[in-house]
Order: sequence, then C-alpha cells, then structure tokens
Amino acid sequence: MPGAVQPHGAVVLVEPTALRVLSASVNCADMLGHCAAVGERLHVGDDAAEAQLVLDAVAAWAHSDGVHFVRAIAFNGHNFQLAVHRTPQGLLCEFELVQPRDTETLEALYPRMRSFLDNLEPEFGIEAIAGRAAEEIRGITGYNRVLVYRFDDDGHGTVIAESGDGTLPTFLDHRFPASDIPPQARELYVSNRVRLISDAAYEPVPLMPAAIDGAPIDLSAANLRSVSPVHLEYMRNMGTMASMSVSLVIDGKLWGLVSCHNAQARAVGPQVRAACEFLGRIVAQQIGATYRVLENAQRLTSKRIETELVAKLSRASSLQIGMTETPELWLRLANAHGVAIVDQGRIDVVGETPSLAQIADIVDWLGRQPIERPLATDHLAALLPVAETFADKASGLIAVPISQLHASFILWFRPEVVRTVKWSGDPRKPVDPVSGRLHPRKSFAAWQEQLRQRSMPWRESEIEAVADLRNALISFVLLRAEERAEMTDELERSNAELESFSYSVSHDLRAPFRHIAGFAELLKRRATGLDETSQHYLSNIVTAAITAGTLVDDLLRFSHLGRAALSHGEVDMNKLVDEARQTIAFANKDRVIDWRIDRLPPAWGDQNYLRQTLFNLMDNAAKYTRRAEPAVIRITGERRDDETVYTVSDNGVGFEMEYVGKLFGVFQRLHKPEDFEGTGIGLALSKRIVEKHGGRIEAHGKINQGAQFIFALPNKQQST
Repeated sequence: MPGAVQPHGAVVLVEPTALRVLSASVNCADMLGHCAAVGERLHVGDDAAEAQLVLDAVAAWAHSDGVHFVRAIAFNGHNFQLAVHRTPQGLLCEFELVQPRDTETLEALYPRMRSFLDNLEPEFGIEAIAGRAAEEIRGITGYNRVLVYRFDDDGHGTVIAESGDGTLPTFLDHRFPASDIPPQARELYVSNRVRLISDAAYEPVPLMPAAIDGAPIDLSAANLRSVSPVHLEYMRNMGTMASMSVSLVIDGKLWGLVSCHNAQARAVGPQVRAACEFLGRIVAQQIGATYRVLENAQRLTSKRIETELVAKLSRASSLQIGMTETPELWLRLANAHGVAIVDQGRIDVVGETPSLAQIADIVDWLGRQPIERPLATDHLAALLPVAETFADKASGLIAVPISQLHASFILWFRPEVVRTVKWSGDPRKPVDPVSGRLHPRKSFAAWQEQLRQRSMPWRESEIEAVADLRNALISFVLLRAEERAEMTDELERSNAELESFSYSVSHDLRAPFRHIAGFAELLKRRATGLDETSQHYLSNIVTAAITAGTLVDDLLRFSHLGRAALSHGEVDMNKLVDEARQTIAFANKDRVIDWRIDRLPPAWGDQNYLRQTLFNLMDNAAKYTRRAEPAVIRITGERRDDETVYTVSDNGVGFEMEYVGKLFGVFQRLHKPEDFEGTGIGLALSKRIVEKHGGRIEAHGKINQGAQFIFALPNKQQST
C-alpha cells in the first residue's frame, strides 16, 4: 500500500457498477490525454469513440466473474496495455504505456520458447535447468545479468545459476540474506509472478486520494505498484538501475527467483514479461518434477529399508536388541551417523552418538517440547545451546516419540559439517543510530563466513521414512501388547487350573500318607518276630511316609496361598519372632543357639502368613548352623521411608552367590538331602508370601561364613 505508482503508466480505481472514478494517479491527464475527475464516470483520452472503447471494455469485464483482465488497446496516439484487477475497494485499472520497441508479439517469441522447452531434458539437474533458464531469459529481455536464486529453509537466497554479458560483476554461488527480501515482499512475489522496475531513479507518482473510507488503496495486484525507497537504494548500491524478477513458485511456495539486472534504465514490454512468466512457470514445474523424482527414488529406497527393518524387528525379542542386531539398517534409513533408543531412562546406541549423559540432556529438553511428529533440525545448537559441546556428533537431529506416557524416543544424529559460505556483501544491515531507520547495505563485495554447528540438512523423504517407521513400530508394539495380554490371560487361566489341581492333589494325598505311616507303625509294633532287616524296612516306610506327608502339607500351603486373600493389619513382629524361636528351640533341645534379636518395628500385613515367613527363615537359619560352634542367629528390623525391612542372618554353612537364583524356586536345594533335611518349598513359600504383600526378598551368602535373608514390606500407606 505505497500510495503511489511507477511513472511508466497510470492507474485509475473505479466503482465496479457505475464505473465512477474513486482515485487516480496524478499523471493520468498527461499520459492518457484526459481523465475523469473523482466521482465522475470513467473517461480517458480526448477522443469520444476511443474513450467509449475503453469504457465498454472495462464495463464488459466488470460484469464477468474474472479476477484479472488484460488487453492491448490504442488511444490518444499511444499503445497501452490495459490491465483490470478486481479488488475489495473496486476495479483497479492500469494503463501501461507500451513503447514501439516493446511491441514484440508472443508469436515472434514462440520459436525461442519452443527451442528452450525442446532442449529442457527431464534428466537435467536443478542447477542445469536454472542455468538454461538464466541464458534464455537474458536472451529474451536483453538485460546485462540474469541470476537464479534458490531460497533455503531460513529464507537466505543462494545464486545457483547466472548469465551475463560482463557489464555487471558475477554473483554466482554468492549468498544473499533473507532480510534482503522482507516477508511481505515474498508474499507479493507469489501472487505477482513478474515484477518490473524500469528505472531505479524514478519519482513515484502518487494516487489522489490515497485512501478510500480511511483505508489506504491496496495496490498488491498492480504491476505498476511503486516499490520501497529502501529497495531502490539497494538497487543503486548494487550498481543496477533496472531490474525484473520472475518468481519460481513450487507447490504454492516461493522456491526461488529469476532476477534480471541492467546497468542502465531499461523497460521490457508486456509481451516479453508474459513470455518470461510463462518460462518461469515451466522452469518451476521442471524443478519441482526433478525434486519429486529424486525424493520418490529416496522414498522407495527408504521404504525397502523400512520393510526389511520391520521384518527383522518382528523376530527380535525387543526394540533395543533389534537395533543392535541390524545397526546398518537403522543408520541407512535416515542416512544418519548414529542412532539412540531411549525408553524410560534406558539408552541404547549404535554408531557415532553423543555420550549417554548428553543424550539424556537432549531427551530432557525434548520432554518439554510439544512433539507429535518427527522433530528435525540441522542446527541443534540453535534450539539447545548445550549441544554446542557435542556438535561433532549431533549438529543434526531427528527425534520421534514412541510413547505417549513416557519420555521414550528414537534419535538419529548427524555430525557437524563445516562450510564456508560466500555472502554477497556483509549480510548485517546498518541502522541509523539517530532515526533508527534501516538502510540497505552499500557493499556487495564477496564476504565469507564459516558456518559451524550445522549438519547436512535432512531431506523430506528421510523425515517421512522415520515417521513411517514410528507408525510401523507403534502398530508392532500394539500387536505385541495384544499378544502379551492374550498370553497373560491364558497363563492366568493355566495358573488357576494348576493351583486348583495342586490343591486337590495335595489335599487328597494327605490321608493316604498318614494311613501308610500309621499302619506301618502299627505293623512294626505287632510284628515282634521280624528280623532286624525287616524292622529296618518298616522304619524306612514310616520315615518316607512322614516325609511325603510333610511335603504334601507344604505343597498345600503353597498352593493355598495363591487362592487366599490377605487380611491386612498391624502385626507385632516381636511376638511372631518369639513364638517361632520357642518352637524351633523345642525342636532343637540338644543344641545351644545364640539368638540375638533386636526390638523390631511393627509390620503391616497378614499375621498368619508373616508368621509362616519368619518361621521358615528362622528354621532355615537353625538348620544350617547345626555345625557351627556356637550357632548365632541375628534378627533385626528398621523402618524406612516407604517400607519396613527385616533381616535374618546366621553363621552357618552359607552358599555360593552364583546359585542364589535357585534358592527361591520350588524343590530347589543347594545342599544334599542327607546333610540337611527339608522339602525345598520353605523359601519359595516365603518369597510368595512377601511378594503377595507387595514386598521384596533377597539373599546373600558365602560358603562357611553364613547367610543373610532380607525381606521388606510396604508400610501401611503403600499397602492400602
């Protein structure tokens, strides 16, 4: 909304129905011969017939549905291009004066354009396409220099192609900062594909009035729109007095510009500009197609890797193991140098990665970001300053979340790639310290900068590949979860059936074993005439039956525990220990045992089952200290923050710690039955009782130096 136009044309804003003039550039009368005053019906030129011709053209278009209208028209002794644009404020009519030298028709330009298109082979690379475009547009327009810019994700433009006649200096491979083209100008480049400034020294022609109903007149659609004085100063500092730009728009976004420069003022006619716009569209489509071909090829490669990766993961027991077994696939998927899987604090890595502590810092930062799709950056230090310290390993990062509940991510890393960038002048723009006004830079001499802490940029196909893998992994994890849930249900059913079977068998076997022991004892008493060997056989029968009965009783208690519900309450552990000690002492009348029992804190649990646990542990201690002189059994307890811990230790035969995993298994024994009696169920039962309370139990021992059993029970607030 500059409120002015360039002087090589005139602009009139008219009301769309009655075609009354709302505003006009002050040069209308001089350029058009006559122009109706504000409020009057549109009338241009001195000849009534010519004026009516213009009016009829505008009126006919005003009743159509079009947005833009362009027509060559002659009046007042000159040739004009009439362009009409529909805007919210009215019909914006542009009358651009066409010089005789600018009347070249599209028919005359067509052979050149056809030759250009015929020679634009699909296998050309992007730089080659841009080079051909620069040569062709310079040939059509006659400008001294034509540059093709490509914008990066930060908005900086790099000259990837150039054609010149030597009048102006070369800028090939130079970089221009994003600030050279403000955001509002970039938006206009998308809507107006061709922009002409025929003379950088022109005097703007104001509109009168410059506003309608208090709103400035919107000249966004106008080819004649005046440009910012800062831009004109920029052109003059650059040594160019005329310029024309052709936008390269791909998928609705400004990909780059074809920028034409001339050392002297120069105008090109509407037909030439139309040809350049057409070529610009073709070039943009060709570049877009080339990109898509390259990206599609990369996508196919990535999809093959992803398919192979998922197939191998399906056979792995975990995601982490799957990564360590196929590291090359994980790296190739995103062309990365390192990969890390972070799952609830556990970190597994392959390739070149930061340290585990540094990865933890990255994950801590990621946990504070709203990440729903892959986060990709080639300049991690700009987002996470601490990443400067490990830029050699992770200047580039792709992070994908793999859990909505936990801080779990898969991370791909790329190292720093130090690059030297050749700027076209110092990109930092000076600001007047007094007025604060921004001035364009005055020098365009090559100015080099070394870019650090940046990796090679991630391609869109690489980002899509890791996103697809994430989706596949989530589906895979859900499938595994369903399988585990089904397996858990099956195991619960099997366990219930097994417990029921064990209970039934144990219960039914108790009476037969008692009968065997009882009748064998009666037979032994009645058969007084048996020889010594027969008496020995009967004694063995009685002993075996009693042992079997004890085993059945233990099995019955073990199986019953899985079916029983606990009755929680505060338990006096001192009382339970004293009861167990008396029972054990009665069974070991011929022994001296040094009991060292501290005052124990109360526990929260089922009294009967905790009595069984203490008895089993204390009875074991008494049994395995049989050879110790003296036998010492110590029992301690302490309350901690969220649990109460009890310890039963002895100075008995101990055990090898490498076999500690077997201690709590059913029927597992580390000593010979003839050395120490027992069924091998006591410790398994104790473990099951403690775990049913939500606690834990562990054992420590050394051969001939004793053993220590520690069990911890949750305090009341945790149990309930």
